[in-house]
Amino acid sequence: MTGSPRRAAVTVALALLAATVPLTATALPMAPSTPSAAADQADPLDLSKSRAQWIDANTLAWDTGPGSRHELLYAPRGGLTAEGGDIGGAGGGAAHRLRLTPVEGGLTDAQRAEYPHLKGYAAFTVDPRDRDRIRAALTGQLVATARSADGTLRAATGVQTQGVLDDLYGPAARDATLGPRFAHGRVTLSVWAPTAQQVSLDIGGRTVRMHRDRASGVWSATGPGSWSGKSYRYVVKVWAPSVRKVVTNKVTDPYSTALTTGSERSLAVDLADPKLAPKGWHGLRKPKATPLRDAQIQELHVRDFSVADRTSDHPGQYLAFTDRTSDGMKHLRRLARSGTSYVHLLPVFDIGTVPERAAERTTPDCDLPVYAPDSDEQQACVTKSAGKDAYNWGYDPLHYTVPEGSYASDPEGARRTVEFRRMVQGLNGSGLRTVMDVVYNHTVASGQSDKSVLDKIVPGYYQRLDADGAVTTSTCCANTAPENAMMGKLVVDSIVTWAKQYKVDGFRFDLMGHHPKANILAVRTALDALTPAKDGVDGKSIVLYGEGWNFGEVADDARFVQATQKNMAGTGIATFSDRSRDALRGGGPFDEDPGVQGFASGLYTDPNSSKANGTEAEQKARLLHYQDLIKVGLSGNLARFTFTDSAGRRVRGADVDYNGAPAGYAAHPGDALSYADAHDNESLYDALAFKLPKDTGTADRARMQVLAMATASLSQGPALSQAGTDLLRSKSLDRNSFDSGDWFNTINWDCRAGNGFGRGLPPAADNKDKWPYAKPLLSSAAALTPGCAEINGTSAAYQDLLRIRTTEPEFSLATAGQVQSELSFPLSGTAAETPGVITMRLGDLVVVFNASPQTQRQRVGAAEGDRYALHPVQASGADRTVKSASYERSSGTFTVPARTVAVFKRG
Repeated sequence: MTGSPRRAAVTVALALLAATVPLTATALPMAPSTPSAAADQADPLDLSKSRAQWIDANTLAWDTGPGSRHELLYAPRGGLTAEGGDIGGAGGGAAHRLRLTPVEGGLTDAQRAEYPHLKGYAAFTVDPRDRDRIRAALTGQLVATARSADGTLRAATGVQTQGVLDDLYGPAARDATLGPRFAHGRVTLSVWAPTAQQVSLDIGGRTVRMHRDRASGVWSATGPGSWSGKSYRYVVKVWAPSVRKVVTNKVTDPYSTALTTGSERSLAVDLADPKLAPKGWHGLRKPKATPLRDAQIQELHVRDFSVADRTSDHPGQYLAFTDRTSDGMKHLRRLARSGTSYVHLLPVFDIGTVPERAAERTTPDCDLPVYAPDSDEQQACVTKSAGKDAYNWGYDPLHYTVPEGSYASDPEGARRTVEFRRMVQGLNGSGLRTVMDVVYNHTVASGQSDKSVLDKIVPGYYQRLDADGAVTTSTCCANTAPENAMMGKLVVDSIVTWAKQYKVDGFRFDLMGHHPKANILAVRTALDALTPAKDGVDGKSIVLYGEGWNFGEVADDARFVQATQKNMAGTGIATFSDRSRDALRGGGPFDEDPGVQGFASGLYTDPNSSKANGTEAEQKARLLHYQDLIKVGLSGNLARFTFTDSAGRRVRGADVDYNGAPAGYAAHPGDALSYADAHDNESLYDALAFKLPKDTGTADRARMQVLAMATASLSQGPALSQAGTDLLRSKSLDRNSFDSGDWFNTINWDCRAGNGFGRGLPPAADNKDKWPYAKPLLSSAAALTPGCAEINGTSAAYQDLLRIRTTEPEFSLATAGQVQSELSFPLSGTAAETPGVITMRLGDLVVVFNASPQTQRQRVGAAEGDRYALHPVQASGADRTVKSASYERSSGTFTVPARTVAVFKRG
């Protein structure tokens, strides 16, 4: 797509799938590439399409019509056309032919297994007499033709070549070292470009010839040590199907380790150079590794963290994490002391949507604070400058293995490398490990776009193509194809570089379901091989998790076994679980009416005026089902965890319905990651603003916020919270703030600055349909904006719960069997189950989640006679209300105030 890529271009479709997606989007997913009636009716002589797929050295798969003679034509200079019913033109040269022989029965079973989306295609084998010309054919324009017995051209199409390139070059290329390499005082630069007719190196103002390795398709050039630090580009002469001609591209290195400002040129930089190591880097002492099943994660955007923090010396920069006395860093250290173990940074690799030169950036030219809280003026002004301002979430990859320059004090050269490392040091020194949000599933652009890199070097290979040869865009942008060997290699190599050279402690994969499971497991294997003695890092301690959503052209394993929720169970790599999230908040992210309520937003127990909630009986039934979903979530989303559901039936987690899918899918604690909010969709405070009755006071809103956060943090397995959620952070009801600037995204660490509610109507592009619901709320911003008591009280209560979560071993059960043995819901499915209340027994603990607006008594017969008391952390903690919670030994009754989570301990 053109302009600023939208992080959220997929969600309406995902909502239609009624599946597991927390994104925000507008474009429908593409169906799997299979033969269709539409394809049959297409122009059979349209060479702008590439309907034939050359899947290995000997085999072409083609969904073609009848014909008695089939050929592959190739023209080194291009120029082949289908005019006047036949093939003409060859760019001034002859068209060469490879004869094809139909294969009876089509593709083999092995080929169908490798390419399931092509299972209905006809198969053709390249005549053995012509196979010596395959490599030459792959460097020019390719056209597959079918003719009748009398020579009439019946069909002609371009050819996709990903499979044959992997077959011919993959075995040798997988082991190649690409990008800059430094050894024995020499510098070698290498790029994989098997279809290129010529590649040269433009370095330091000189053009240097590169040499091609026939086996791998890798082009290399070696020069003196003086190349170190020099800027360079590759000059690639190659056939480009997107423009149907031979082009000469001057392009940066996909394996860049450093860049000039604006990503205009690569820099030959050795990341192992001692000059790039800040003081203490090589002896960096990290906080003790926390197993993934125990991880408590803060999701944080680099610019959000500090841009409005007046106590930071480096607002909006990597170095803000070195400002130990800033309000932001003080808050992170408090969270770390309470049990937060990781900071998850939204994308910090080189992105294509923020100008790195400060002089080229725009800022809103309005006095934003003067407008009314429900005005549309703020969003109009912010939107006007959004395309070239300093803000974007960053899900727009340009170079995968170089830090983003706009967060550096100077984007030129290797300064960004040094400052990124200092950021890691600052976080580690504050007791926090670092997770990177990585986006290998798409690129910011493809084809001949100015911001295309991969597709300019090996056109049609790194991007995933549909049945016609067009780049698929189901992820919002130009999809990549990590199922192809060299894209998969790039993913693994890039991750290993971040781990070794930047000492990153974990990786969160954006849209991980668009990766093959095998690719993510290859990442795990490569990391596990890293050792402190050999590599300076313990790779086995690095955590991996991602979005295992199932949609688009790869859905339901259409092209490969995906890295989706159900497929990743048991691998030790977690996937986000949206089951509890939706049950807590109510409805789903794409409801027409945002007032649909859930467990933590008053469904049935404190109804609002939305008719979308249904009748009283419907609300009660839905609330009880939501409680079952939350119970499954508290188990760690275990598929085989058995419990009594709200209807009194003995069920497994996998038997509980979530929009037609099993609620429980995990095999072990740690397979599923719980969360109540993240950067996608409304922040938790804003979601509750839409859903709680409008007259709910800020003190009660704060209590419901704590309750919602608690159901994630007190679950088995890892949990994630968006930074600022413990401070009641609002984005003024913006559901997709990826490009909404500092105005809507800023975090206020000082409660006196408010929580962000009432900054105006959120940007129209993704929110205008909700403005009729938002305007009345924002017009009452004064009444709905919390003060310091609520903001600080929420954070303190959350930190108390984190302390309990991370110090009580019952929340860290290692096996599904232990969870089954220790965890139960004693009142579930009985007459004593209270709508709006979940009572959980966990070893020596009893936890009562009371989401109702009344004090509740929960009698647990099995606890009768045992000694329980409010957990010491809460008994001496910040929340005065929870201190009134009590236990009656004689009857085993736990009494918990309204809108309160109380943890009791036996002893």
